Amino acid sequence: MSNATLIKFGLPATLIADYKHWVVLLRPAQVTLGSLILGAKGDWLAFSQIPPQAFAELAQVTRCLETGLGNFSAYDKINYLMLMMVDPHVHFHVIPRYAKPRRFADIDFPDSGWPGQPNLAAVTAISSDMQSQLRDSLRHHWPRD
Repeated sequence: MSNATLIKFGLPATLIADYKHWVVLLRPAQVTLGSLILGAKGDWLAFSQIPPQAFAELAQVTRCLETGLGNFSAYDKINYLMLMMVDPHVHFHVIPRYAKPRRFADIDFPDSGWPGQPNLAAVTAISSDMQSQLRDSLRHHWPRD
């Protein structure tokens, strides 16, 4: 199951983890190292439309997400942003926050909004090859349940 929002964020190429009601995707525009999309698989356009089973699963998914990101690059904080201004289906932008820049494959990833709100306009440009490397590294660090 998929929707237009998930496809816009690169599904299936950006897929990190797949659950019954949710997917975790690498966010193509990296605000900080390891920025993700946590997206609902259904066609729900409001958070209140999500069925109870999906809400229950969200607890497991967020535990996996925080563990996986922590294993990959120990973040200082994490922000879950449910914006849904342009992309209508239920999803969160998950932004790991860092007091100091992180480095991955010889590229620096600053957190230009630290310690305030994440600066969604300040992204680190990465090639499609680098995107695949980053996705694969996150998959490698993801907890196995």
